[in-house]
Amino acid sequence: MNAKRFGRVLALLLLVGVLVTSTGCTKQKAEQAKPAATEQPAAETSARADLLVSVEDLAAAPDQYFIIDARDPKAYEAGHIPGAVSGPWQTFATVAQGKPGDKDWGVLAKPQAIADAAGKLGVDTDKTIVIYSDPTGWGEDGRVVWTLRSIGIENTRILDGGFPGWTAAGKESSTEVPKLAATTVAVAGDKLGDINVTTDEVKKAVEDGSAIIVDARSAKEYGGATDFGEARGGHIEGAVNIPFPTLFNENGTLKSDDDLNAMFTEAGLGTDKPIIVYCTKGIRSAFMTEVLRMLGYAQAKNYDASYYSWAGDSALPIEK
Repeated sequence: MNAKRFGRVLALLLLVGVLVTSTGCTKQKAEQAKPAATEQPAAETSARADLLVSVEDLAAAPDQYFIIDARDPKAYEAGHIPGAVSGPWQTFATVAQGKPGDKDWGVLAKPQAIADAAGKLGVDTDKTIVIYSDPTGWGEDGRVVWTLRSIGIENTRILDGGFPGWTAAGKESSTEVPKLAATTVAVAGDKLGDINVTTDEVKKAVEDGSAIIVDARSAKEYGGATDFGEARGGHIEGAVNIPFPTLFNENGTLKSDDDLNAMFTEAGLGTDKPIIVYCTKGIRSAFMTEVLRMLGYAQAKNYDASYYSWAGDSALPIEK
């Protein structure tokens, strides 16, 4: 090979080497610049799994659950999820005497009375207890979950989407009432003070600003409507209004954590200060309290006497 040809070959080899090295470097930089895939948390680690059960999960393994229909008994009779028992919120509350608006009417019964009422329904605490109602209603399912948790029964869940979600998914309904033997339900702990407040405690919070007070009623009720026999229209002094229906998507399922947190943050709620939620009779507010606690608002509590009792005492301040 003459010197001229050797020079051309050497130049060609050098060029190829440069191109290979350049391509390798470019590829390496591209791989380094590519963001790592975001690891999504497993569903079972989400706090939502501690409060909600999906229609599909319930339908896939109904024997793993004890099902309570918290709707009005007439709605239950017209059709319910197969195997469900009828257990509206009144089952566990002081409604035998008096009427809405009377002092202590409709508040939670004593812990042992709640346990006894659950036992009469045949509740099996070895199973996960799923409660459902209708998201367009009053949040009765959340009230029953909140009630059972007040006596330490934590394996309680709300059916996300409720009975409408069940039927919309094409699942069967039944009019058959299951014949269940009574069970013995133990009080696992009296936790009412951790999740509920009294009228005196609300009064103190109004006076010293020690808690954020949330009104879960409609804007109409908040503004002064007395559609349910309230003694006075208006709202507890200083309360912010977060209407119960704003918790849900159009299909009746609970909104995402991000959407809920954004709504609560906009309303001025935070995890660093106690939150007191009320409605007319502590039903919608019980549901909202459980949602708040699910999201990490650990100091959220329900006021189960709620506006009926507050409005009934003319000495307590209200606003319109």
